[in-house]
Amino acid sequence: MSDAPVAMTVAPAPPAAAPRSGATRPGILRRLSRNASAVVGGSLVLLLVLAAVLAPLSPYPPDLVDPTAVGQGPSAAHPFGTDPLGRDLLSRILHGARVSLLAGAVAVALSAAVGIPLGAVAGYAQSRLVRAAILRVVDALQAFPFLILALAAAAVLGPGTINAAVAIGIAFVPHFVRIARAQVLGQLGMEYVGAARVLRLSGTRIVVRHILPNAISPLLVQASLAFGVAIVTEAGLSFLGLGTQPPTPSWGAELRAAQGYLLSDINYAFWPGAAISLAVLGFNLLGDGLRDALDPRHRSARG
Repeated sequence: MSDAPVAMTVAPAPPAAAPRSGATRPGILRRLSRNASAVVGGSLVLLLVLAAVLAPLSPYPPDLVDPTAVGQGPSAAHPFGTDPLGRDLLSRILHGARVSLLAGAVAVALSAAVGIPLGAVAGYAQSRLVRAAILRVVDALQAFPFLILALAAAAVLGPGTINAAVAIGIAFVPHFVRIARAQVLGQLGMEYVGAARVLRLSGTRIVVRHILPNAISPLLVQASLAFGVAIVTEAGLSFLGLGTQPPTPSWGAELRAAQGYLLSDINYAFWPGAAISLAVLGFNLLGDGLRDALDPRHRSARG
């Protein structure tokens, strides 16, 4: 037998895999099911979605005027009562849920679609000029209070549900930019980012395929909280006449019409106000539950 050394081929070690934020999907779902905030918030959000889906099955058309049922209280025929024009309040609240969900979805989708890429660029870009330009624009937008910025954007775009949602989305962009940038900066020192750079992957691929998936948890929490704020802001814009326009039912427009009857018929203002409160509470509680389930460190620190 020959004593010559045998040449061996050693396969190169694969690059370090990107760590998964949180845990597996079953683990996250288990924590969500055991979290009181997530359960209550998710139930309220589900109730809102069901109200919007079942709105076409409402007992009356939302704009049906019945002179014989003006200003009635809750009854078997009208569970929520009627408004001063004789329109069924339950039907108008159900149809108003569709407007609120639409406004919230458009606002959050727009702000995330613009803010997350800008935040990723501001966190990863090699050019100091690019980073500074994005951050200066964000600072300028955040110099205005959120509601003032939304009011200004709505005044420029004009009244309407979609225009109000776009205005709210514009006002939310700086928040998503800040969170996305912070998450990207927090991931840059991880081993998997260094391994991806050694393999000469493009910056776009590193950010999109590796960094952002590991930064999704706080972005989901922000989206949930922003959804609730978008609903109440759209109601505020509709109350001021810059949001949803009549005859389309809207919770904010209902409150505006009810302000002259607060001393004589509180029922007229109670139901749209309760709907707004429950919707915002649901998304806020759901955001709290998501934060606890997706970030165990926050849960343990709080406990």
